[in-house]
Amino acid sequence: MKRCTWAESSPLMAEYHDNEWGVPLYDSGALFEMLMLEGFQAGLSWNTVLNKRKAFRKAFKNFDVKKVAKFTEADIERLMQDEGIIRARAKILATINGAKAYLAIEKEGEDFSKFIWGLAGGQPIQNDGKERIITSELSEKLSKELKKRGFKFVGPVIVYAYMQAVGIVNDHDAHCFRKPQCAALGKKRSALK
Repeated sequence: MKRCTWAESSPLMAEYHDNEWGVPLYDSGALFEMLMLEGFQAGLSWNTVLNKRKAFRKAFKNFDVKKVAKFTEADIERLMQDEGIIRARAKILATINGAKAYLAIEKEGEDFSKFIWGLAGGQPIQNDGKERIITSELSEKLSKELKKRGFKFVGPVIVYAYMQAVGIVNDHDAHCFRKPQCAALGKKRSALK
């Protein structure tokens, strides 16, 4: 069974690759969580984030946007002392502001999932998996729109990694066993619409 090369670095990365990465994700809360985790990953390895994901969920109240949006300075100080997460004040603030931005999108009457997928054209993009891509015209567009809405740590490279993680783009390597499986999941969802 051949995987994407990057997934062979640890059992945790292999498990994440085999079960999550590239699977089209439509749940608004899960899309928010993943966007925030991608922001925490900036400058670090994804393996670091995966190892801390349980602690992140506990620290950020399972990424419940209504709760996170109400975090105070005391919460920020609590998080800065939490050894289970990545203790970067700017990233913590970005998560709190991201929750507020999410709620503002909802207040405008738009579901976060529809907002994200609408910008992406509504269905997964199937790349050939022959070259390593780190940004695209779409990631630049999505990055710009997220920044306009008040999100931070959403540059085009982070957004492209996010698009890969949540299945907006299927970038599994050409030889990877998950490539056709994720493509089929994207087609199945498109057929349901």
